[in-house]
Amino acid sequence: MTNAAGSISVIMPAYNAERLLPRVLAPLMAMQRRGEIAEVIVVDDVSPDNTAAIAGDLGARVIVMDKNGGPGAARNRAAEEAKGEILWFVDSDVIAWEDGASKVAAAFADPEVAAVFGSYDSTPDGQHWFSRYKNLMHRFYHQNANRDAHTFWAGCGAVRKDMFRQIGGFDIETYKVPSIEDIELGYRIRRAGGRIAVDPTLLGKHLKVWTPKGAIHTDIFRRALPWSRLMISREGVHNDLNTSHGEKAKAVIAGLLILSLVSLPFAPHLWPLFLGLVALALFANRAFVRFMYANGGLGFATATFLYHQIYYVYSAAAFAWCLFEYHVLGVRNRLHVP
Repeated sequence: MTNAAGSISVIMPAYNAERLLPRVLAPLMAMQRRGEIAEVIVVDDVSPDNTAAIAGDLGARVIVMDKNGGPGAARNRAAEEAKGEILWFVDSDVIAWEDGASKVAAAFADPEVAAVFGSYDSTPDGQHWFSRYKNLMHRFYHQNANRDAHTFWAGCGAVRKDMFRQIGGFDIETYKVPSIEDIELGYRIRRAGGRIAVDPTLLGKHLKVWTPKGAIHTDIFRRALPWSRLMISREGVHNDLNTSHGEKAKAVIAGLLILSLVSLPFAPHLWPLFLGLVALALFANRAFVRFMYANGGLGFATATFLYHQIYYVYSAAAFAWCLFEYHVLGVRNRLHVP
């Protein structure tokens, strides 16, 4: 076993994951058998199913939490006991690609790199157009992100254990449910002087199947609102991923587009404006549309482009509300996610 491989501990928080574990653990256990990683730790977050037993049967080291505390608490607990000097977090609904350990080891060959994260692959499990849209949208942003990031992603991302411990691990007091605890961790890594690398070839297949109701709730209450509050009250808005200058411009265009659409029944003379905004939105989102077309054809690209305008509007509305909350209502440091 090489020093680089022997220094990697895989940490997987799991809750009610018994049906997923045979698929997600298979490549990781193969990496361990090949000597590419030191161990695979599955942290059972007091699941009512057989998650712990199945993980043990498949060869993983199992830790059972005393009480349900969410993925952040589970990752923190495993980090205390991990043997490796690199903590590679993989979610229990993500199948890491076979070359994942080598990608992680290669990233940390650079002593300035404190953390690295990758991306979903282009073939998510859920085949309904909306579920594919959500997973592919995530891939699109990560594939096109700056290679030096300000945030972190714990779905398939790794961090040096000494840095993780230095900054206190995941904030489980503020983020008691799955939310932006990994994004907030990334901000603290950067403040501590660590570099966060994005490797678009560090891939995992996402098994989550999204529904519109679940996605909208997650987008607003688990992502947009807490992330906006964090940026406004503490971190500032960085020019990367979903908060880049280009994304903000696209959100403005989407808002004007939808506003003009709802105005048409009352002001038919606005048709030229509406059509012009459609053309402008298509131009601004041309890379996104091309990406979706390449992954699903014309109908898929059309549907995802149209819904993406709605996504921009409710995400921007959440940010606007947080600005109002902070500057007008005087609500400060409201970061807690119940």
